[in-house]
Amino acid sequence: MELIWDGIVEAVRLIFGGDKEVAEIVFLTLRVSGAATVLATLIGVPIGAALGVWQFRGRGVLISIVNTGMGAPPVVVGLVVMIMLWRTGILGGLNILYTPWAMVFAQALIALPIVIGFSMAAIAGIDPAFRQQMLALGASRSQALYLMVLEARLAILAAVMAGFGAVISEVGAVMMVGGNIKGETRVLTTATVLESNRGEFGTAIALGAILLTLAFLVIATLTILQQRARIR
Repeated sequence: MELIWDGIVEAVRLIFGGDKEVAEIVFLTLRVSGAATVLATLIGVPIGAALGVWQFRGRGVLISIVNTGMGAPPVVVGLVVMIMLWRTGILGGLNILYTPWAMVFAQALIALPIVIGFSMAAIAGIDPAFRQQMLALGASRSQALYLMVLEARLAILAAVMAGFGAVISEVGAVMMVGGNIKGETRVLTTATVLESNRGEFGTAIALGAILLTLAFLVIATLTILQQRARIR
């Protein structure tokens, strides 16, 4: 209990003491996880909506891949991204390995199947008559799909929250492709691992507390937006 209390005290000191290094780590964590979530949302929602509505050959295989990706170990994703971004990899010419961009790439791949899967389930849960009604009123297939996304916006927002929660707490992939470089690619999860390996458990607990607080504030904000939309 004393160790936990020391960690809480240290967390308060780091948050309100104006520690520059911790502030940089927090802001980088938000930038990387936020950008990855936005990227996964922009790509994943349309794909999930299409899988939830359209019937085509190979759809079952794609859904199986998405479902597998939802449970894929992050370290495997990190390994794949690392190989792709390596000097001899297919994306090696980008020269972004061990940069925040590589971390965004890896986290977006982790969040993508989650967003797709949740969005697909949300769209598939809408009464098929709604889509048929839109088509009967003259909407194109893409317009009808867009209206279905709007109809399922609350569930899709839950997909975004799930994706964000998965990436902000991730450590293996970002450490592999980011390198945990001080002042460059160190985020809250990798900093927590580093401090615990050093035996600085008070600082590790403090960083963990900051990470939990940060995740709670973001998810709580999205939840409030979701509930307000539900009321409307």
